[in-house]
Amino acid sequence: MEKIVWKDSLKINLLVLRLLGLWPRGDKVYTFDLYTVYAVFVITFFLSAHTLSQALNIFVVYSDLENLSETIFITVTNALNLVKIYYFIKNTKTLKELIEILTSDMFQATPLQIKIVQPDLIFLKNVTLVLAGTVSSCLTFWCSFPLLDSSSRGNRLPFLSWYPFDTTTSPGYELTYLHQVVSIWALAASNLNLDTLISGLMVLIGAQCDILCDNLRNIKAERFRQEFVKCILHHKVILKFSEKSNEFFNMIAFGQFFTSAACIAMTLFRLTVVSPRSSEFSSLTFYLGAIIQEIFLYCWFGNEIEIKSSQIGYAVFESDWIAASLSAQKSMAIFVLRCQKPIKMSAFKLFYLTVETYVAILRASWSYFTVLNKINSPE
Repeated sequence: MEKIVWKDSLKINLLVLRLLGLWPRGDKVYTFDLYTVYAVFVITFFLSAHTLSQALNIFVVYSDLENLSETIFITVTNALNLVKIYYFIKNTKTLKELIEILTSDMFQATPLQIKIVQPDLIFLKNVTLVLAGTVSSCLTFWCSFPLLDSSSRGNRLPFLSWYPFDTTTSPGYELTYLHQVVSIWALAASNLNLDTLISGLMVLIGAQCDILCDNLRNIKAERFRQEFVKCILHHKVILKFSEKSNEFFNMIAFGQFFTSAACIAMTLFRLTVVSPRSSEFSSLTFYLGAIIQEIFLYCWFGNEIEIKSSQIGYAVFESDWIAASLSAQKSMAIFVLRCQKPIKMSAFKLFYLTVETYVAILRASWSYFTVLNKINSPE
């Protein structure tokens, strides 16, 4: 049987991250070579410098709520992205170990089982394309609205930032404009691919749960003990893979959920103070859609893992267990008890990646927006 390469479902994410200097080749981590020098340049000159210039601008406009909100919501997003990049780099070795597990014989599947999990892989691909389209539309408006918006005067940059030089005269304006455009696209590309990479890992965990359930259902009485032992070992590998995956993105998920409510609230507030006919309004609408989709990915696929893993204990009862030996049935009972606790993806066990968490974040966002709107409303 031809070996399934599960890593291929993540290859686009890894390719983009490699182009951004975030994914050393092979099973290596960063060493002193040309690729490391390239990575330091990209992270420092584009990703970090752009975020720092926006953060410094907060101290310039802190007394103006409207300008502060315009600066802070995108600054928080970029700062969070840098945190995500830091923990991604820190846990690169863990991710490479996860990819190695994906190539193990225990994670292989039959052609029929591939058809079972194919809808989830297609769904991930479709939501990734939708999110990429939303993000691209948002960035296009962001990068072009100083040129398209007739209400903007002078040499306005796409993002409010502070620089220790004059950005209103040529060639400083053109170079700064280009730097902001390249930086925001690089930040967005890294953010998008980190999120979809994590979602891909969760999809693969769910897929392995489906495959395990199918293997359990098809155990025959004459080989019950041998096949059941293989399923137990498969289950242990799935648990190991899910634990290491959760370890890999613990801090990333925590940062994402911690800031999402504030970012959504800030964006809703900005939508109430800009003209509905402006390109900025359009960019904010796409940004709002992107961040809502972003946290949806985490919560939906995390929720799917919990549902799929909770079915493992029931799947074994669809096998020919009645004709199995008494010792095999005792082993089955212990296995079923172990499966009563489903796999749950979390952020430091503070909250789980579920649909309920998603709804809670949206509710909190609306509450924060209401507070901001009241503060800005005239007496």
